[in-house]
Amino acid sequence: MDNDFPRIITLLRKERGLSQKQAAAELGVSQALLSHYEKGIRECGLDFVVRVADYYNVSCDYLLGRTPDRQGATLKVEDIPDSEPQSKNNNQPITNNLVMLNKKLIMNSINIIFELLEKINSKALTNEISSYLMVSVYKMIRTVYSINPKNPQAMFSVIPELYTGLSSALQNIVEANAKCIVSGKGTTNITNAETTAALSPEIISNQYPDLAPSLYNLIQKTEEKMKKLY
Repeated sequence: MDNDFPRIITLLRKERGLSQKQAAAELGVSQALLSHYEKGIRECGLDFVVRVADYYNVSCDYLLGRTPDRQGATLKVEDIPDSEPQSKNNNQPITNNLVMLNKKLIMNSINIIFELLEKINSKALTNEISSYLMVSVYKMIRTVYSINPKNPQAMFSVIPELYTGLSSALQNIVEANAKCIVSGKGTTNITNAETTAALSPEIISNQYPDLAPSLYNLIQKTEEKMKKLY
């Protein structure tokens, strides 16, 4: 059984506000057995996978982590909304599907982040997260810029030998600052954090129906790459 299965069935149960005892009874298994399934101690049969899919109204592919879409739909480039208008300086349509797909996934996901930041209304947190994203863009534009060694380096004030280390250090610092803010251990805290930042896949899908699929696919793609590292 896929390693995502225990995590996903636990998530679905908690989203509904069910105890293990309640869910187990309605799924026709013992609480102990459901606990083993949720912890990944035991593997279930395919009949139980189908039963869980029907119970939570999701696809089997979603339960097995094969797709981030709960109904098992495959995300296509043309199905993803454009969060930003096409550049007026570029009259040529983007024909590279990979470029278009990744651009939409990133831009739509970033839009969700900033809409959430607007609701949280923390200037300090907004500054730190914005700085982190700015540094990410800075690092990659310098990478692309360096493809042609004839490109004038005077565009940047930090020399090539230093920018990688310094930008990574800055990124680590602002990430640490952001984590301190959200944990309440920093000099600035978030007021009403539990209310303003109450999230789940169901809440995100309801609040951002057009953008949520991009975020889920971005998470899936990133974690697939992360899992290959261990």
